[in-house]
Amino acid sequence: MVESTGLQRPSRSAPADAGPGYSGRLATTAFGAPSLSHWCLWIEPLPSPPDRWSQRWSLAVEAALTSWSSLLPIQRVDDPSRAQIVVRRRRPPRRQTPSGWRASNGRSHFSIRELTRAGRLRREPFIEVLISPGQRPTALQSTALHELGHAIGLWGHSPNNGDALAPFQTGDPVLTPSVSDRTTLDWIRSQPSQFGDLAEPTDDPAQPRLGAPRRAANTD
Repeated sequence: MVESTGLQRPSRSAPADAGPGYSGRLATTAFGAPSLSHWCLWIEPLPSPPDRWSQRWSLAVEAALTSWSSLLPIQRVDDPSRAQIVVRRRRPPRRQTPSGWRASNGRSHFSIRELTRAGRLRREPFIEVLISPGQRPTALQSTALHELGHAIGLWGHSPNNGDALAPFQTGDPVLTPSVSDRTTLDWIRSQPSQFGDLAEPTDDPAQPRLGAPRRAANTD
């Protein structure tokens, strides 16, 4: 499922198989590919004391993160304000669609922020990922793999059930990125983008640290 108020969907006239993998099905932005060379990610910590459901959620998310981290630089941070991707242990709210209300086990919210980091003005994608803890372990890991795939730039769905970015889970959940997932990720990371540093370093303390989101979108 995709809500496209902040991402630009591919033209319907363009062939879906125009690029490698399922790249022809991916959304982009007014600033180019929604991708960074290096991501910072924060995961909601376990409660104290931890309960069985939270522990199971954490293990599944960590496993999914490990799969993607083998393919591109993702740095874990302890402070969510330092992250471009934040992952929360929360069931997404139901969403109204033309066919009625829809529930989902995972959802990713995309926005664009302009902010200052280490004296540099930057434009960055910002993604909030919600993953419901109320799933069996393999379904949890598959959901986390799917939503983290969106977060790192794969804003679209594959028609192949064997890919992590297939829109629906089957009886055999996908727990690692497929060859097509990897090929598509390599493609999106090679595309031109205006995300990253925008200006020369500045020490101006009056410069705002974090700008308001410029555009937003959600996807499951």
